[in-house]
Amino acid sequence: MSDLLKGRLALVTGASRGIGRATAVALAEAGAHVIALARTVGALEDLDDEIRAKGGTASLVPLDIKDGEGIDRLGYTLFERYGKLDILIGNAGALGSISPLGHLEPKDWDNVFAVNVTANWRLIRSFDPLLRKSDAGRAIFITSGAAWKSTAYWGLYATTKAALNSLVATYAAETVNSAVRANLFSPGPVRTHMRAAAMPGEDANTLPHPTTIAPSILLLASPELTETGQIYDMREGKFISFRSPE
Repeated sequence: MSDLLKGRLALVTGASRGIGRATAVALAEAGAHVIALARTVGALEDLDDEIRAKGGTASLVPLDIKDGEGIDRLGYTLFERYGKLDILIGNAGALGSISPLGHLEPKDWDNVFAVNVTANWRLIRSFDPLLRKSDAGRAIFITSGAAWKSTAYWGLYATTKAALNSLVATYAAETVNSAVRANLFSPGPVRTHMRAAAMPGEDANTLPHPTTIAPSILLLASPELTETGQIYDMREGKFISFRSPE
């Protein structure tokens, strides 16, 4: 345990596995109380066990990220109980089909947009007032280099991440004169279930584990952070401009 984020309240979506789980554990180890949101109750309970074993604390929220009214209810509950939110980690994501654009099913298109874009807008809509109540509100959303590469067959996922980038950059512009800082985090290839689904022939052992990524996300959650409307590129180890990404 450390005191880096002692007394801070952090919400993590997609907290049951991968980058979300590793980030939730790292936040708790840094002293934050973690609100862990995911669909799977059993995986959330396993996360809670790990956090408690390391001396941290967490509250579990079994919720489908596409349930906008559920997000609103959670926002109201946090307001009633804590009156603020210090850290928001928008991590939950969906890959969708790796397919030519003309072959995508409308249902798949709508689902991936609902998870990767609309749900994050609902998070901003519900938690912006709580982040503004914090002395140093931090909103961090997980993006991908796919948003700029325009790789064949990756159109669905790439389009949603490009939309997410614009969404977060706009939110950053709207909060620039407040204590809120909103940024994107691009982890690069990481050993996750989503990566395995996208690259089934890839040797996962060649990829960094989510636990090696989480400490860099914590840097964006720090009350001392000054950057906003930027993308932190994990591979470069630095912020890059949203308007001119490398």
